[in-house]
Amino acid sequence: MYDLTSGIAVVTGASEGLGRALCAAFVGEGVTTIGLSRSTARLHALREELATDLFHPIATDVSDPDAVRTAFAQIAQHHGAVSILINNAALYPHRDTLDETAESFMHTVSVNLGGAFSCSRAALGPMVAQGYGRIINVGSFADIAPAPAAAAYSVSKGAQRILTRALVADLGDRFPDIIINDWMPGILNTNMGLAHGLDPKQAAARGVQLALRHDRALNGLLFEVDRSKPPAMGWKRKALNMILRQKPPQFFLDV
Repeated sequence: MYDLTSGIAVVTGASEGLGRALCAAFVGEGVTTIGLSRSTARLHALREELATDLFHPIATDVSDPDAVRTAFAQIAQHHGAVSILINNAALYPHRDTLDETAESFMHTVSVNLGGAFSCSRAALGPMVAQGYGRIINVGSFADIAPAPAAAAYSVSKGAQRILTRALVADLGDRFPDIIINDWMPGILNTNMGLAHGLDPKQAAARGVQLALRHDRALNGLLFEVDRSKPPAMGWKRKALNMILRQKPPQFFLDV
């Protein structure tokens, strides 16, 4: 177990919605927090609102790998090693496939999937060096039931969930204290959500609680809103669990 409150948390898509609420929640826990976003003005407005030396904005386009590397080098130089990364940045263009182009489609993918990989790769350097860390990919079930006019978002978010599993497959045995999760916060009352959705502050409290929880048993689990979902199992494992009357452990976010 590690005390992650003493490390550096990085939140992408920090200038509005859930990302903004996550930054505020981390700061409320006393965590030095770096907010990444393309919007310099919104980042600085958030800094003024939080009014604390614990929050540091860095204007960064996560779809640009060079910009991501530069941002993480700046973080290492001025603040220290990253212990927590929340890949929250995402685009959700409402565009019919017949209005989509290959370029517009891949731009969404470059933010939602490419940004998650670039930031994860940049954060993994210091995490591997210190021997521990937390990565949380903010996800969606859009790949299971895509909405109309959301092909790029649905495909990129589905691929992001595969990315989480791939990272766990690559790193889990060698670096068991780098814990990686998918987290589906639910439908939120944000620009990308619905007016009757969940307050992003409430969702952010859960996300920060998950990020600060360091437990090897969590690695690779999918969290939906406030609880973990059972991992996918083959029929042999399911049959064995039934015979032994075993159930996979479930974890809850108590907010």
